[in-house]
Amino acid sequence: MSGLQKEAVTGATCEKDEAASLKLFVVLSKAYRSLMDRAVKDMKNYGLSSAEFMVLEVLYHRTRIPLQQIGEKILVTSGSITYNIDKLEKKGLLKRVPCSEDRRVTYAEITEDGRKLFDEIFPKHVSMLHGMMGGLSTEEKEQATEWLKLLGKGAGS
Repeated sequence: MSGLQKEAVTGATCEKDEAASLKLFVVLSKAYRSLMDRAVKDMKNYGLSSAEFMVLEVLYHRTRIPLQQIGEKILVTSGSITYNIDKLEKKGLLKRVPCSEDRRVTYAEITEDGRKLFDEIFPKHVSMLHGMMGGLSTEEKEQATEWLKLLGKGAGS
């Protein structure tokens, strides 16, 4: 094979790989939008915005967390966190608790009413999510999770 032939093959391979990357991005974006639209609709069925639901979910599994860390866990802005914490506090689903060791730190803590609500709705939500993933076997879900982790790590660099 001549140098020009090798260059043509390499160029075609690169174009094919770029096209595959573009297609993966489009398919992944559409899948994400479809899954999230359905998940958010389910969250709203319980009288919660998606951000409120996600804040409660973090607290449901951790009980208490500094307000500053909640945004990192659910990927929303600090201003939005404050707004949603205020709404959840007014609903009696969480409370603010000052840190006894550091006045600059305030915790969000799920209340008994918040825990009762999530005890009721979280299993239903998980079941709905599980149903959306029904097209994949357990092994395929695990493999997809690993691939998406790799994809995320690659995008971060």
